[in-house]
Amino acid sequence: MSTTYVWWAIAIYVLASLFVAYLSRSGKQSSMSSYFIGDRKLNGFVSALSYSATTYSAFMLVGLSGLTYMGGVGALGFELIYLMGVSLVAFFGPRFWLVGKKYGYVTPSEMLGDRYDNKAVAIVVSISSCLFLIPYSAVQLAGVGYLLQGMTDNAISFTTGVIIATVLAIVFSFIAGIRSVAWTDSLQALFMIITSTVVVIIIISKLGGLGDFIHTLETDHSELLTVPGNGFWNFTTFLGMTIPWFFFSLSNPQVSQRLYMPKSLKSLKTMLMGFMIFGFIYTIVAIVWGFSAAIKFPGLENADLATPLLLSSDLVPPILGAIVMVGIMAAAVSTIDSILLTLSSLFARDVYGNLKKGATDLMQLRVGKLVIPIIAILAFLFAELEVNLIAVLSVASSAGLLVVVPAIIGTFFWKRGTAAGVLTSVIIGGLIVVIIELTQIKPLGLASGIWGIVISTLLFIIVSLLTKAPEKKANEFLGYIRTALEKEKR
Repeated sequence: MSTTYVWWAIAIYVLASLFVAYLSRSGKQSSMSSYFIGDRKLNGFVSALSYSATTYSAFMLVGLSGLTYMGGVGALGFELIYLMGVSLVAFFGPRFWLVGKKYGYVTPSEMLGDRYDNKAVAIVVSISSCLFLIPYSAVQLAGVGYLLQGMTDNAISFTTGVIIATVLAIVFSFIAGIRSVAWTDSLQALFMIITSTVVVIIIISKLGGLGDFIHTLETDHSELLTVPGNGFWNFTTFLGMTIPWFFFSLSNPQVSQRLYMPKSLKSLKTMLMGFMIFGFIYTIVAIVWGFSAAIKFPGLENADLATPLLLSSDLVPPILGAIVMVGIMAAAVSTIDSILLTLSSLFARDVYGNLKKGATDLMQLRVGKLVIPIIAILAFLFAELEVNLIAVLSVASSAGLLVVVPAIIGTFFWKRGTAAGVLTSVIIGGLIVVIIELTQIKPLGLASGIWGIVISTLLFIIVSLLTKAPEKKANEFLGYIRTALEKEKR
């Protein structure tokens, strides 16, 4: 593809996004609540698009397409199970929203610290989130690097692509905090879904129509239509990748923090419905892209190059290819800027705010803004390692975040849960995930996420039963939720 097309597409995207971000500057951004969660005033439509753009990143159209290219239809099952997991939001979302509004929580780890009546809980959970989310941010940056490198045949280097994504994420985060991120997310989400769907229609048409497309897969690539097919999707691999993704909506703070942002429970429901529709369409798009690349470019050594090669091929008109490339780039940037804001709020609110005596809300806000570029630079350095296979690294990061799920469930449904139980489960569970990922030794053939969730659950239950629970806080917290939900039903 012409490098000139690519640069023009990037320039138009940047200018349009900056314009939208500028328009989003309304009201004062002078508190943690206003800067990081938009004063809890986002409407349902913006919340849905922003939630979608934050969740769906370079992982989908680069990573999931690459996973389909490499392993076939099992990737569809993997992603559909993730969508099923989002139904957890229907159950936990109203509870997050209610307590967030009553107690003024800005971060999910702040909620855990308050519920278990222990500041160390908030600190440890925040640090754990940072450790596992920075590699996930790097995955998004690497996705942009691979995309630009592949589509321009190395005319734009991997590092240049990573730098562009890093700078854009920092700028969008700084302009107006979550407001600019939410509005640019909305623009980017619409851009992503429309352009990628148009490409699917064109590609299938160029490959002879839907009938010929399916026939070619059945005759030339039949192994991609079965499970385990070529052997990639064996049972333990499938289980290891889907379990962390099933709990993604709870375990990833950049996603669960958004449950505090809608202006009402009605807006929260709109957000969930909008996301489910968006997610289903986007999943089908990514899978078709992967199959199309398998037909057009069999035998690639790096499956993550499937999407760039497809978009730069003669199947896609060059201008449309450049536009869609920007859509994928936007998807990655929208995820990175949300993660930057979430991690900076975690550090400022839960680490700095709890360790520094007398840290006011304004001081926390200043620290949060200072941390944004530092986290971005760390993600940039990690991305420069150029780790192959984006989807697998994304799942590994999610596996590390999974260890906090027992504590989150206990927050809302188990009075006996204790701070000691949370700390033990998160620290030991997280260490086990790290050890398995570093050594690549999988006991009983099970992935790190499975061991992480099993061990952290056991530790949370056993240690909690052996220690004293914060009964007063638990009764007040759970009693408020019960009363508020009953009131909503009337």
